[in-house]
Amino acid sequence: MRDPSIRRSVALFRAFMQEQADPEHCYGLLARDAAQQVEKYVPLKDATVVDIGGGSGHFTQEFRRRGAQSFLFEPDPDELYGHGRTPEGAVVADGYLLPLADGTADVTFSSNVLEHVADPQTFLSEMVRVTRPGGLIYVSFTNWYSPWGGHETAPWHYLGAERARDRYERRTGRAAKHTLGENLFAVHIGPTLRHVRSRDDVQIVSARSRYWPFLAGAITRVPGLREFATWNLLLILRRCPS
Repeated sequence: MRDPSIRRSVALFRAFMQEQADPEHCYGLLARDAAQQVEKYVPLKDATVVDIGGGSGHFTQEFRRRGAQSFLFEPDPDELYGHGRTPEGAVVADGYLLPLADGTADVTFSSNVLEHVADPQTFLSEMVRVTRPGGLIYVSFTNWYSPWGGHETAPWHYLGAERARDRYERRTGRAAKHTLGENLFAVHIGPTLRHVRSRDDVQIVSARSRYWPFLAGAITRVPGLREFATWNLLLILRRCPS
């Protein structure tokens, strides 16, 4: 699918809406899309790819299918082992302190993880550390003011996180998976972009909406509007040579 395009956005949205009923299709399509985005900037064949927080391994397996040596580092054993498809080479590890030497990876990859960590700046620094000079860093996350910022409680998170959780429990009869301040955090686009731009160890290759079908890069340049309209920020960074 051409990226960006309306056809691609519609296909991803339809797959996302069927995530609970057909997770293999949803995450398989998302993995193929993300790998294609990475391949715009670096060939994956024979590349070393570190997938941080990749759950049960859809992204890792897609990178391997394209010829990469890909390794999955996932902090939650339930996510890693709970779906019956854990790839070889997967490790239970914290993204704040990866068991890797400096400059190990050609590509470090993190899809929809940053909003689940309490200290995004430290998480990003660890991704940069394990990436070789000249290597690529792929980071995407759902920002808090996105219509999907509250995850399963969205869009009611706009009325307050606790109120949204209470409504979810009343409607479904079970507690929401995510709790603001515990395993979901209010990460915003403006502060994230300012932090990345202030660093002297990375260059921004692309900062855009991951799913938007047109003007994907322009939206992120409009303060205020970007916090709502971006939906999901995609950052492609390159580690500086020195």
